[in-house]
Amino acid sequence: MKIAFVASEITPFAKTGGLADVAAALPRTLHHMGHELCVFMPLYARVRNGSFALRAVPDLQNVPLKIGEQTYHFSVLSAVMPASDLTVHLIDCPELFARSSIYTADADEHRRFIMLQRAALESMNIMEFSPEILHCNDWHTALLPLLLKTRYSNHLLFRRTRTVMSIHNIGYQGIFPASAMLDLGIDDVMGHIRHEDRSNGQINWLKEGIVQADVVSTVSPTYAHEICIPAGGYGLDTTLRARGDAVIGILNGVDYHSWNPETDNTLPARYTIDDLSGKAKCKQALLALGKLDAGDDLPVVGLVSRLAHQKGIGLLMDSLPGLLRTRNFALCVLGSGDPQYVEFFNQLMQEYPQRVYFRNGYDESLAHLIEAGSDMFLMPSLYEPCGLNQMYSLKYGTIPIVRNTGGLADSVQMWDGRNGTGIVFNDYDAPAVNWAMNTALDLYRQPAVWQQLIRNGMSQDFSWEKQALRYQQLYQQLLA
Repeated sequence: MKIAFVASEITPFAKTGGLADVAAALPRTLHHMGHELCVFMPLYARVRNGSFALRAVPDLQNVPLKIGEQTYHFSVLSAVMPASDLTVHLIDCPELFARSSIYTADADEHRRFIMLQRAALESMNIMEFSPEILHCNDWHTALLPLLLKTRYSNHLLFRRTRTVMSIHNIGYQGIFPASAMLDLGIDDVMGHIRHEDRSNGQINWLKEGIVQADVVSTVSPTYAHEICIPAGGYGLDTTLRARGDAVIGILNGVDYHSWNPETDNTLPARYTIDDLSGKAKCKQALLALGKLDAGDDLPVVGLVSRLAHQKGIGLLMDSLPGLLRTRNFALCVLGSGDPQYVEFFNQLMQEYPQRVYFRNGYDESLAHLIEAGSDMFLMPSLYEPCGLNQMYSLKYGTIPIVRNTGGLADSVQMWDGRNGTGIVFNDYDAPAVNWAMNTALDLYRQPAVWQQLIRNGMSQDFSWEKQALRYQQLYQQLLA
């Protein structure tokens, strides 16, 4: 199949969250499966200033594009995605994308992502790439289905194109003044939008994508259910329910080329399910890095997360101080975000300097070491569309402690005495976290049980090679 894939961020070029990981791994895997991919993202300043080998794409230089009353010019540069020969096309428009951050609160934020969408379609037109599937990702690309039905409806190049709208996190919807839609360049654009969706003077881009796309996908089966009910739909549950069976959930995969303790070159020692001696060495390296107490086989709890309300960090403020007073374990945290949560972990580290280590920010190598060197990994999320760290943890023999929500529910099974891969709690409150932590710490003191949990987790297969087959089936069903 010919597949166009458009996203606002793709690892390793630009990343703020899980979208970037999926936008790299899924196209790369589909490409390896033999499909023809055309992938687009913006050329941000950080990409231009990075160490990527960028090449100008012939016939796609200094192309004029009118957005509203202003004419911009864009060029397309290409780069090869690591661990692949897949080409990524980067939309170069310095006036819109050469800024200090990927996303902004600037008045022309809507124009930046109109540029991404229009430039992708214009580029495919010039390249004569006729996609059978156009895969859109989050609000930044959610107007592509509408554009295909209106401004580009007479383009023979797109006559067979079917659209997939993927929601990676419904909490981010792209809400702009209704007047911003005039910049799309669609005749009678308001006539294509339902009155109730523009009556308050605003347009929700993600809602338009949900309404206009041929199918709506999200990143786990449980999350697909959660976003269709008021508690999890963030105001879009009615719209999603109206799409019926056109809303589906496909669990994200894991890039085992990058996240595999057998081959992970970032680790001080590698290990397998049959020989865990390397994991013990990783644990000692992690404790040494944090200058933590390494005596008495101290269990280590890891946390790598955006420090935000969604991630359940507020629960930890209520539970961790008491747990550290009553139970003997070490805590290693890597993340950045809300200042109150940063301050909380800084204070916790000051209070327990030999048992708590906190690094404010993100460090890829340290993230790998925490996954490998920890005994348990904590994810108490309020909601979690998919989550990847719990699946990394399983592969690294680190027992996930997760809340029963979204992709966490789909990838971690509660230990029942023989089967299961982790500790799962239901309620979103501190007592539930305390129960889960105490349960895990008690099981850790039972070596035979703990070894079985490790083996169960490391035996799981969440590879993209497996999950991409589900997308392939979805695409084939659309084309049929």
